Amino acid sequence: MTDPIADMLTRIRNASMAKKAEVLVPYSKIKLAIAKILEKERYINNATTVEDNFKFIKIKLKYQDKKSAISSICRVSKAGRKMYAGKGNLPRVLNDFGIAIVTTSKGVMTNKEARRAGLGGEIICEVY
Repeated sequence: MTDPIADMLTRIRNASMAKKAEVLVPYSKIKLAIAKILEKERYINNATTVEDNFKFIKIKLKYQDKKSAISSICRVSKAGRKMYAGKGNLPRVLNDFGIAIVTTSKGVMTNKEARRAGLGGEIICEVY
């Protein structure tokens, strides 16, 4: 697997389209940080770590009237082409109704938090 974050986003997208209640994703610190941001922004119900033989992140998906809370989740910065934005060029996703997840020098955060903190960084994905 060349891009584990893209794999995580694809698992979430596929599980939400199939109306699954939860999805398991292999554990890493950055994936857990992304899942916690999705939980904080109310796109998923919760994200917890589960330990079997390996460590996983269990993500419980959120639905409203049988429709997923996540309409679209897409990777922006890919392995072949990294996308960086300065503090003044952070994207506005759906006129700030959606979020972009950004890795900064202060950690993983949304584009709105990074704009408030005056930080730029690598744009991981966009969610709305």
